[in-house]
Amino acid sequence: MAPLLLALLFAAGAPSYQASVEEWRAHREQELRKPDGWLSLAGLIWLKEGTNSAGTAPNSDVALPSGDAPAHAGVFTLHNRRVTFQAAPGAPVLINGKPAATAVLKSDLGDQAPDAVKAGQVLMLVIERGDRIGIRVKDPNAEARRNFHGLRWYPVRPEYRVEGTYHRHNPPKTLRIPTVLGTSVDEPSPGYAEFRLQGQTFRLDATIDEGSLFFVFHDRTAGKTTYGAGRFLKAPLPTGDTVVLDFNEAYNPPCAFTPYATCPLPTPSSRLPIAVEAGELRYGDH
Repeated sequence: MAPLLLALLFAAGAPSYQASVEEWRAHREQELRKPDGWLSLAGLIWLKEGTNSAGTAPNSDVALPSGDAPAHAGVFTLHNRRVTFQAAPGAPVLINGKPAATAVLKSDLGDQAPDAVKAGQVLMLVIERGDRIGIRVKDPNAEARRNFHGLRWYPVRPEYRVEGTYHRHNPPKTLRIPTVLGTSVDEPSPGYAEFRLQGQTFRLDATIDEGSLFFVFHDRTAGKTTYGAGRFLKAPLPTGDTVVLDFNEAYNPPCAFTPYATCPLPTPSSRLPIAVEAGELRYGDH
């Protein structure tokens, strides 16, 4: 469908489209504000092989925020890429919501939900990033969550909702994706989206996240009105060859809010030489 015709059709139903985008944006902010949302990140500690103590005590390897977390919560043991947690005697620790003295912990590898170790109100989750395995600490009283002052957005513009062509890789190929850690990770890519915007044709490489196509892109607003490292965008996984990209729903990665996230960066082919003046604006000084 021609972009002008698409814009005119959306203009005719602008109130409903506007409302749907605003609803999506409100949900986005609500998710951020959750007690265990991205704003609650309070630490990221890479484990060393062997034992790693956890607690609020000054000499803890996995330092927990002060509050109701115990001085000695327990010990994480890393051995041959397997992480075991042993709770300290008498420590108020839950694993996946249930009292447990010890457990082998599942990480977030492969987009699975990691096991949650809870000490007081603090959550500890095992993450894997390349060769490194670490503990992500979440605290509902984290500074980023306490001081959060809300999101800002570009006005909703229907012309930034575009229909493109979805090209499947058969078989899926692997993308080498850079990260803010200075490392790179290999992710399977099912295909790419090809679309026209501002009179030009572009493509964005896709991965899969929570059953949707997931894109990381950079454009000429980055570092000016939007987050400097780039933004995220999701799209429904198409059944045919048409993919819908709504840049009004482009959003900041967690690294825009906290130094404890491990965000992917755009691949070279996902850097757009235009200004995409749609979606979420930069947050604070980021």
